[in-house]
Amino acid sequence: MIPPIASRFVAGEAPAEALDHVRQLNDRNVKAIVNLLGEHYDDREDADADAREYRELVEDIARSDLGATVSVKPSQIGLDFGEDVFRENLEEIVETAADRGVFVWIDMEDHTTTDATLDAYEELAREHDGGVGVCVQANLRRTREDVRRLADVPGKIRFVKGAYDEPAEIAYKNRETVNREYKALLEYAFENFEDGIAIGSHDPAMIDRAIELHEEHGTDFEIQMLMGVRNDAQFNLAEEYEVYQYVPYGGRWKSYFYRRAMERKENLWFAVRAIVGR
Repeated sequence: MIPPIASRFVAGEAPAEALDHVRQLNDRNVKAIVNLLGEHYDDREDADADAREYRELVEDIARSDLGATVSVKPSQIGLDFGEDVFRENLEEIVETAADRGVFVWIDMEDHTTTDATLDAYEELAREHDGGVGVCVQANLRRTREDVRRLADVPGKIRFVKGAYDEPAEIAYKNRETVNREYKALLEYAFENFEDGIAIGSHDPAMIDRAIELHEEHGTDFEIQMLMGVRNDAQFNLAEEYEVYQYVPYGGRWKSYFYRRAMERKENLWFAVRAIVGR
């Protein structure tokens, strides 16, 4: 059982707990991106087991008629054991999801996984005429070129600033530069993408810029935020725009909760207050 201190950021250990959280979100006009926690396994059976759970999760979402998608990490479903293992598991998840009308996001990890992730996304998105999305990171120097390459792919792109500590030769390290790149990527996408754009950011300035670009170009977009971060803003934005909350669950919640608690001052103070009982 997940303790109350972590339940702000993690929906539970079992799929049923995560889907209960999704129902509560849907009641407030917020949709969900459900993620089974896990990454970088030493045993391939763990990767295959998570892939099976994702297929079952897709079926549960479809049966429940919930406003929800799923999101998978390449290393979670076998990329560390070879690109062929990753592709096999991802294709099975996407095929199951396509048959049931459930959208699949592919998360982006560190720069060593970028090529394999984008190649898999492009192939599957074209094969299924959409139904698949991928994340790109504004802090990587290569991303402008990647986005131009993906402009005509019939899927969705989630734009994030980037959370991995990448080498300076391949990534921008200055916050202002990353913000500039993020805005430039959004401007290109709203002008050139025919399919959906996802704003994966809690930064009000980036969300406001996306809204301006939407009003200017009419391109569809959605806003994506993490569970437990700016919840009030999510519900307020959902009154006018499409909003998704990233909903993690699973037994491997401790490391995820630690990252969420440490990355922002207000999250850390939330954890401290919960511990001391104030």
